[in-house]
Amino acid sequence: MDKKEIKILITEEEIQHKIKELADKLNAKYKGEKVYLICVLKGAVMFAVDLAKRLNIPLSMEFIRLSSYGSAMASSGLVNAVDISLPNLNDKNVIIVEDIVDTGLTAKFLMDFINANFKTKSTVFCSLLDKKSTRKVDIEPDYYCFDVDDKFIVGYGLDLDQQYRNLPYLGYIE
Repeated sequence: MDKKEIKILITEEEIQHKIKELADKLNAKYKGEKVYLICVLKGAVMFAVDLAKRLNIPLSMEFIRLSSYGSAMASSGLVNAVDISLPNLNDKNVIIVEDIVDTGLTAKFLMDFINANFKTKSTVFCSLLDKKSTRKVDIEPDYYCFDVDDKFIVGYGLDLDQQYRNLPYLGYIE
């Protein structure tokens, strides 16, 4: 696929503006508190890093790898916990950072995992994108930056066969 076939959906400037708004909300919510920010690799890495740079609260970052994509452009319907090693999160404030909530299977898996293994002080789920039209389970992010339609989105961490993550904007493929 040629990069010319990707249509811009959300510009770099729009992304950064929304991340600043989200950071302002999280800074107010957790003022004076320590937070563990858990980034779901690989797709959320750009979002997590830009969000972390705008948080002015004590912060530890953790990284986990989950996957639910079977073929290039479709979810397998199963969540694969590639690496979910986490420190003790008991009595800690946790911010989970994900790239997109579409079927909701990955978000539900992760929230269930955290709730089954830890008694956190608080847990919030932040997603760059919320694709409600494809939801298969009843779960919603606590915070998200953009609602999106049922399009295959790439860029700013999201990929097609491990390509296009480095685009500074979000685009879609028809």
